[in-house]
Amino acid sequence: MKLRASRPLWLYILPALAAFAPLVAHAAATVGQLAPDFSLTDINGQARNLADYRGKIVVLEWTNPECPIVRKHYLGGNMPALQKSATAEGVVWLSINSGFPGSQGDFDPAMVAKWLKSTGASPTAYMRDQDGRVGRLYGARATPNMFVIAADGTLVYAGAIDSIASSDPSDIARATNYVRAALDSLRLGRPIAVATSRPYGCSIHY
Repeated sequence: MKLRASRPLWLYILPALAAFAPLVAHAAATVGQLAPDFSLTDINGQARNLADYRGKIVVLEWTNPECPIVRKHYLGGNMPALQKSATAEGVVWLSINSGFPGSQGDFDPAMVAKWLKSTGASPTAYMRDQDGRVGRLYGARATPNMFVIAADGTLVYAGAIDSIASSDPSDIARATNYVRAALDSLRLGRPIAVATSRPYGCSIHY
């Protein structure tokens, strides 16, 4: 499958930025503070509570299988590779789709499982947040939107997956992967150089 780049990138980025305005006042997730707890049921019917993972590093990934920017990072192998390397190191990776029922990319569990297999993805769990409760709690506004939570429960990174806001898969190799950098810093006990960035991608359909 090849990423279609027929629409200018700003058509995806601007709606995401505009969607941020009504969420700011309600966002409870702040870098440097404890990440808000939540509970969601994954596509296999298992309850996933953030509090259960205290003591482990957690990555939250807001996703939408039909978003061109998400497709860039999945079909190009970037997101699956990052998931595999992170989970191999003991990181818990939770993928969340906060689109409302019937919105773009709101796949049912069987479709999600098929998509994960076809892309080689391997998150710890994939969850649907169809009422947008958790997405709003974190102020998630684009797909992908990434959050890294330290083992003590502190939110240490929030923003884009990498440094180049582009729909071109060839940009992946030369971009700084902010999530990988944050995970490496946590592993080495070093300060995180970039703790926040502006996410780019498709707006979340709350």
